[in-house]
Amino acid sequence: MSEQEELLSDETSLSWSEKYLGLSLKKIIVIAVLVIVIGIYLGNLFFGKNSLDALWHLQEYEQSLASEVKQLKNENALMQKEYFELKEITTSE
Repeated sequence: MSEQEELLSDETSLSWSEKYLGLSLKKIIVIAVLVIVIGIYLGNLFFGKNSLDALWHLQEYEQSLASEVKQLKNENALMQKEYFELKEITTSE
């Protein structure tokens, strides 16, 4: 067999994936499975039950802190008013 015949026979014996993608079908399947498994893992990590629970818990905590801040501001305003009234009484005497 001549060198040209060997090259032609090698090209015809290659599968479609080896010919156009440069990878065997087995390697393509392994890569596809890995991509799918990693995608499922990352999807579960970002959007899974634990992540949603943490998000909801943090949103509830944020709301409770906001209401506590509002309450403390009101208390502070009342105490400042009382302080200035007492200060006014002591300076007028």
